[in-house]
Amino acid sequence: MNANALSCLWDVGATLGEGVLWDAAAKRVWFVDIKGRRIHRCGHDGSDRRSWDAPGQVSFIVPAADGSMVCSLEDGLYRFDDAAGDFLPLAKVEADEIGNRFNDGHVDADGALWFGSMHDAEEAATGALYRFDGKRIARMDDGYVITNGPALSPDGATLYHTDTLQKRVYAFDRAQDGSLSNKRLFVEITDGGYPDGMAVDAAGHLWVATFGGWRIDRFDAAGAKVGEVRFPCANVTKLAFGGDDLRTVYATTARKGLSDQELAEQPQAGGLFTFRVETPGLPQHKLRIEE
Repeated sequence: MNANALSCLWDVGATLGEGVLWDAAAKRVWFVDIKGRRIHRCGHDGSDRRSWDAPGQVSFIVPAADGSMVCSLEDGLYRFDDAAGDFLPLAKVEADEIGNRFNDGHVDADGALWFGSMHDAEEAATGALYRFDGKRIARMDDGYVITNGPALSPDGATLYHTDTLQKRVYAFDRAQDGSLSNKRLFVEITDGGYPDGMAVDAAGHLWVATFGGWRIDRFDAAGAKVGEVRFPCANVTKLAFGGDDLRTVYATTARKGLSDQELAEQPQAGGLFTFRVETPGLPQHKLRIEE
């Protein structure tokens, strides 16, 4: 697979970098540091860097159709006001589920947000997959210790979702009303690392970041591995397609779980990386919110 000139765009040193996305209108990149409790933003070339402290573990951030940004904290969804740095409650989710937090999110072409919860200590299968249609929260699947990477095929008919600790990526049939059926194993990671965040390109290939695997894998629509991109650090967590042609990939990484020796050997761990690819990705959709 041709991936050109992997480089570290921002050596931010995130403890658990995640949730990267491309803001096409502003030509900016957003991402979070879950354990560092911070939101980060920079220009397409790594310039114009800004960071904000969050009042809790912020696991993803997505754009809304009204021009705001929406993120998760431990007890639900919040609007984030970047001008003031404020977090305004939007929807309570699992507010009484002690020990859980949220992990990864994705907005589909209909403007619905798909996101997952997980057990913060990574021990109990208390995590679930949710769908927020802008008005109501629906629980779509459960029984996960760590959920990850909701992503959709180009036609929106297939939803991919990860059971990270089981090293499995599942596929679901997604109906026009958003309902899911026919859960099935899409791929099992057997060559090192745990499947983490994901993204789909315009050709329908699924790109899967591997935590502890030093790489991003690329699978075709049948689940066959067709390529990989190697990284200089072990924990690759999430990717997004960006740039004017959607052929620039931005990827987050993490320092979490690395020993002092490993950190010394991986000095760019926790950085935001970028590289170019031949096949473009899909555009970033915006969350529709019904007041």
